Amino acid sequence: MSSEITDRADLIAALRWQVEAGADEAIADVPGQWLKEPASADATSPAPASSKAAPSAAPGPAAPAASSDGVRSASALATAADSLEALQAAMAGFEACPLQKTAKNLVFADGNPAARIMLVGEAPGRDEDLQGKPFVGRSGQLLDRMLGSIGLDRDTVFIGNCVHWRPPGNRKPTDAEKAMCLPFLKRQIELVEPAILVCVGATAAQSLLETTDGITRIRGKWRPYSTQKGLIIPTLPIFHPAFLLRSAAKKREAWSDMLAIQAKMTELGLLG
Repeated sequence: MSSEITDRADLIAALRWQVEAGADEAIADVPGQWLKEPASADATSPAPASSKAAPSAAPGPAAPAASSDGVRSASALATAADSLEALQAAMAGFEACPLQKTAKNLVFADGNPAARIMLVGEAPGRDEDLQGKPFVGRSGQLLDRMLGSIGLDRDTVFIGNCVHWRPPGNRKPTDAEKAMCLPFLKRQIELVEPAILVCVGATAAQSLLETTDGITRIRGKWRPYSTQKGLIIPTLPIFHPAFLLRSAAKKREAWSDMLAIQAKMTELGLLG
């Protein structure tokens, strides 16, 4: 009896791990027998007419053109939005990004639009997709604790994302998907006009700071981010909480980054 209970607990734990890793949806209509040996060719079946494979059709330029059109469309919609409400409505009607067709919700933002500190995450996960808000899963709970350690919370910060729809299976967003979402993010930053930007994770840092350096190289180093209006915002890349959940040894560096944010707040007179 105890063995059966243990086995059941192990199965539940394994299933929970898969869900947290992003394997929470089916990718085929019916289950496949992936471990079954493939059937051998029937000796009596007729041979193909030719042993030479037919040439595959050459790929056309449709995909790059569609991606370019999507970026232009996103830029036009973002530029025309004169408020966060208008920007959110424009994004809700934006159909060029393929992620919109597979995601459940647009993940626009959370927090206080009047806040002087803005955090930018990477892409929504399962919990964010279900609730339509950034950082609401386990990594979001850790982020809340990180903010709380320096006296901040969701009433004193504004939180956005690089990509605003969940990639299927929590995969990394493609360059094309990031490019289509970037005009919306840049306009969001312009409308909020934060005094401090925090890039949470590599995707956010690389997109906004136009660098290919990894997060371990650039975290904890202040860099300037310039808006189209000429506003220069001090920007700090930090580790993503999801990474910290897997790499507890890096929490010391994460704490150092939080202290750097607090020091910058003091320098800019943002602490009462």
